[in-house]
Parts: sequence; C-alpha cells; structure tokens
Amino acid sequence: MLLFAGLGNPGAKYANNRHNVGFMAAEAIARRHDFSPWSKKFQGLIAEGKLDGEKVILLKPQTFMNLSGQSVGEALRFYKLQPSDLTVFYDELDLVSGKVRVKTGGGAGGHNGIRSIDQHIARDYRRVRIGIGHPGVKEMVHNHVLGDFAKADSEWLDVLLDSIADNAPLLIKGDESGFMNRITLALRDKLQPTGTDDTPPPKAPKAQSHIRQARKPQAPAVKIPESGPMAAMLKKLFGGKE
Repeated sequence: MLLFAGLGNPGAKYANNRHNVGFMAAEAIARRHDFSPWSKKFQGLIAEGKLDGEKVILLKPQTFMNLSGQSVGEALRFYKLQPSDLTVFYDELDLVSGKVRVKTGGGAGGHNGIRSIDQHIARDYRRVRIGIGHPGVKEMVHNHVLGDFAKADSEWLDVLLDSIADNAPLLIKGDESGFMNRITLALRDKLQPTGTDDTPPPKAPKAQSHIRQARKPQAPAVKIPESGPMAAMLKKLFGGKE
C-alpha cells in the first residue's frame, strides 16, 4: 500500500488557488483511475483505488496547509507505512508554470505544508513539485500563491493535470524520469503552438527514391506567429531555468 497526498486549503474560496494545485492533482488521479468516493478520515478526505496493481490511498488534508503534517502523519501511522511509502503533490514557486519535478527528501523550500509534514515524519518521502511560477517580486508572492489560476492558465493546466493522472502509475514503478518526461511531452504536443520554438520537432521522413522526391510537390511555407502569451509560457517551460 502507498499513500499519495495532495496539499491545499479546504473550502470553496480556495478551490482554484495556485496553492491548491496539489488537491487538483489528487482529484485528477481519483477521477482517471476510478477511485472510491471521497470520505472523511485522518483530519482529511481519502479515496482508495489501485495504480499499476498497487493499492493507493489518496489523501487531501483538511487541516489547512500549515497543519498538513497532522493529517499525513496520522494516516501513515494508521496504515503502518514508512515515509518512503508517501508521495506528496504540491505547488512550487521556484518552477515555471506547468513544469513538474520529482525528488525524494530535501528541505521545505519555504512551503508551509511541506514544513509541517517534515515536523511529523522523516523527510525521505517523495515530492512531486508542480510549478506555479514566481511573480518576480517578493512582496507579490503571498497574493500570487493564494490567488486563483487565470482563465488563460486553464489551457495548460488541464493538460498538465490530465497528464499527471495518466502517468501516475509510473510513480508506482519508481520511474520518476519517465513520469516527468511524459508530462513534458504532453504539454509540448497537445498545446497549440504559437511560435517556431513551440513547434514539436518533425518526425524523421521515410526514405524515398530520388525520382519520387522530385515528383512530390513542395508544400508552401506556413508562417507561424512568434509572439503571444502561450508562446512566452512554453518558451519558459521548455527553455527556461528552474
């Protein structure tokens, strides 16, 4: 048995906050893999199901973010699980929007939910960090984190959450690199390109004879726009620094 915890704040007013993207990831996994309905337990909401043949408990702590460790620690102790059996999904300021990184152990990095969990269990659990971007100014961080995703964000956010859900079984197998790579490819392939840098690399053409190549009409060049919000986001996602 494994425990997957998505972090966020309870209540409708926080539902679409960037800080709640961990909740969103847990909910996407539950929907995609037909988990049980959510029920109250461990100061949170849980749903049960299977990923890659392994029983998984999904947990959304309802203690508010700063006390997430109370709920997560209680669930681990009840099921007699080790920290290595835990995977936590949460928002990460230091990653550009849409980028996902997986690591085991480490510090809280200023995240109050992770800090709370670290206070209740050992730190060697797996963390799935979901980028929400940094507003660029320290004074704007609080409002950015507790602000809602913009309508324009839904284009990449929906693809991201679907891909996290689709590829969650890779986490069961311990294939963190495969999990991250597939999410990156899904974002690259499913979002509408808005510039030459956003366009996926072309597939290698099949070998053809010189005569067939000479007879084949050449398609006119299509000019692709090189500006716009999606172009900027994708350039950050695939070419920017963490």
